[in-house]
Amino acid sequence: MRLPETAHTSRPWRIHAIAHDFRLYDVWALPTPGGPDDFPRLVRNTAAGDTSDNPSWIARTLFAIRWKLGRLFGWDDPKAGLGSRVPTLRDRLPRDLREGPTGPDFAGLPFTPVYLTDDEWAAEVANSTVHAVLHLSWVPDGSGGYRGQLAVLVKPNGLLGKAYMAAIAPFRHLIVYPAMLRGIAREWQESAPRP
Repeated sequence: MRLPETAHTSRPWRIHAIAHDFRLYDVWALPTPGGPDDFPRLVRNTAAGDTSDNPSWIARTLFAIRWKLGRLFGWDDPKAGLGSRVPTLRDRLPRDLREGPTGPDFAGLPFTPVYLTDDEWAAEVANSTVHAVLHLSWVPDGSGGYRGQLAVLVKPNGLLGKAYMAAIAPFRHLIVYPAMLRGIAREWQESAPRP
């Protein structure tokens, strides 16, 4: 379920100080009901994710088109990425986060972990269009349990980045995120500890 921006901005997340110059694009409640110690499972599941196994054929197709366009136009060239076009957000981290864990590496997505706490995980990606942050958090659900929350923060790269973000907005909200949430729910149920 899509949430208002305040669901992210009202919480004391460390990412606020680190990505203060990024725009918050989306906040979603994740279908991951759990207890106070289940955040590491959400982080592991997310890092293991891959766009090619999305349950929606439309979402899989859109991602495949995006990766092909990226190759064709050089959007994802390493010269446009972290450490080349933009510095990594790890350079902005305060000492405690810089010396702490980053979380797992991504198996099939182009994100790089930035930092991990008990209830917050940030990963970043940069290419010719954007520098973006995927922020996962673990929040009380209002009924005694917990659930995941996803926020996407973006810094578009010039006119190309702004045009790109505008062009993909309807696809993100109508196709990609709903399909992604269904996949997250399925993976969450499948990864639940067996009694």
